[in-house]
Amino acid sequence: MILVRFVSADGESVSEVEAAPGARLLDVAQADGQPLEGTCEGQMACSTCHVHVAREDFDRLPPASEMEEDLLDLAADVGRRSRLACQIWLTEALGGLTVRMPGGVRDMLGR
Repeated sequence: MILVRFVSADGESVSEVEAAPGARLLDVAQADGQPLEGTCEGQMACSTCHVHVAREDFDRLPPASEMEEDLLDLAADVGRRSRLACQIWLTEALGGLTVRMPGGVRDMLGR
């Protein structure tokens, strides 16, 4: 199992969950009740699953595709270590991954 930490936008709350290798970060976050909408259901057609990856973890991720970079341009509260959770597939090499919810997140599903 792979440990993933979700930090709230204000940094006040941290949720640690275990996920199976091969799981998509978006699915793990939604199952944990994190405010990531994923409107396009992971088809990389929106930016509603945008997260900030911790500095110490960012370089462990495969580089973002040009299409992902373009979609991040549309997201609120984007930073240097922003990624789309639908594009992060968990592997053993990502154990201990920490992501923070962006400050501008809006959950249209009302969770």
